[in-house]
Amino acid sequence: MNAVSLTRPPDSAALRRAAMPLTVTVDPEARARLERGRRFFHGLRHGDSGGEAPSIYGATTGFGALVGYAGRPDEVDQCDNTLAHLGAGQGPDLPHEITRAALLLRTWSLAQGISGASAEVVDRLTAMFATTFSPAIPRYGSVGASGDLIPLAYATQALRGRGHAYVDGRRMPAEEALTAAGLRPLALDGRDALALVNGTSVTTAATVLARDTVRTAHRSLMALTCLLADTLGCDPGFLDGDLLRVYGHTGAIDVGARMRETLTGVTPSGDRPLQEPYSIRCAPQLLGAAEDALRYVDGVVAADLGGVSDNPLFFPEDDEERGKVVHGGNFFGQPAAFAADLLASVTAQLGNLAERQLDLLTDPARNGGLPPMLATAPGLQHGLQGVQLASTAFVAEIRRNATPAGMQSLPTNLHNQDVVPFGTQAALRSYDMAELLSLLSGSLALGLRQAVHVGARRPTAPRCAELLDALIEVIPPVEPDRPLDADVRAAARLLASRELP
Repeated sequence: MNAVSLTRPPDSAALRRAAMPLTVTVDPEARARLERGRRFFHGLRHGDSGGEAPSIYGATTGFGALVGYAGRPDEVDQCDNTLAHLGAGQGPDLPHEITRAALLLRTWSLAQGISGASAEVVDRLTAMFATTFSPAIPRYGSVGASGDLIPLAYATQALRGRGHAYVDGRRMPAEEALTAAGLRPLALDGRDALALVNGTSVTTAATVLARDTVRTAHRSLMALTCLLADTLGCDPGFLDGDLLRVYGHTGAIDVGARMRETLTGVTPSGDRPLQEPYSIRCAPQLLGAAEDALRYVDGVVAADLGGVSDNPLFFPEDDEERGKVVHGGNFFGQPAAFAADLLASVTAQLGNLAERQLDLLTDPARNGGLPPMLATAPGLQHGLQGVQLASTAFVAEIRRNATPAGMQSLPTNLHNQDVVPFGTQAALRSYDMAELLSLLSGSLALGLRQAVHVGARRPTAPRCAELLDALIEVIPPVEPDRPLDADVRAAARLLASRELP
């Protein structure tokens, strides 16, 4: 059943499922937290406890650098004051899976009850998930400092019936989209509006989805490296447990163990060089370092999924009269920026590995005497020549985008945001790179399937043979030449769907 409860933080699987209609439930505890937090905010806003009401950012004030000026006195009008000036994004719309995953994260954050948001907002967000409604959010405009202000403002405006949105994949004016989805425009006051935009949900969603794709490619490359070693007849000594134990890195030790399991039953050919090229011999060290880095990313992702990103935050405590409102920086996306930048580095090196292994496989000087480009009749046929060219282009594109974003701070907003993390750019860039990495994995898988067709030995390890058979089932041999773009995508999908080591 495609359902998520707000009793616990959404995991990455829930974020992926949010791309389709999803049942989101608000448990009684979350509703009680929401109502208590809202009551506490309302009391502060209107001075219910006696004395002068405190200044509350975004509720009684202007925004950003204009915090020293009073906001609009009417609470509903303050909603427009929050959102209108943020309609400055540009570029293509974000993918629906990022948009809806981001809104699921926003719903979770608000449901913790310390944003002062109303239960009505959370209820209406949950109603949206049951439909195919998806706000149109332009890609460019966020610096990821006060959260993803501009992207989330577009999402919020779409929920109010302004701007544009998608229903069943069709882009249309948001008001029409709400009607088509059976939803009513969302009515907000200034606190609700600010709570919806003042978080890192877009950054976190893109980082999580990118991490999942890179993790899948990482598992795929472990299996494909084993399949490559088996089809070429390599000695598996480069995976020796004692060798990797004294190397001292946990990731390499664990990766080596999983690869040895995949190669159980392998029989070396006995005619390979004493030492394999680094793209085989050093694969456990490279993939192990990637595993260590991905575990760091996993930790950041777990914290972001369970955390609250907003400003200000309201803590009623046990006695609401002794509660507090705190103005701070929990909307600052630096952890995700660093994690996404590390993810980009991992992606680049995994991409390098896949491309180099494919290059080795297509080169008759290093592939054990297989025909060049794995062509059945070289010259008359060209085999994987186009795929190898495209793989080079994919790697170049990944490298071009691998420059860290989280260290490129620029002051903005009259120096109110004098240091910014650019986490949104880091996350969206990593999301794009991860998709290219999956295509590189598919390209290598296609090459291995073709290698056996043109004379490479059938794998001797049962698990490697199972993977090869799965590839053979979905990809015909390349004979004669044909466009291979769909085959690369089919191989990538197969790798993503299989239970790999």
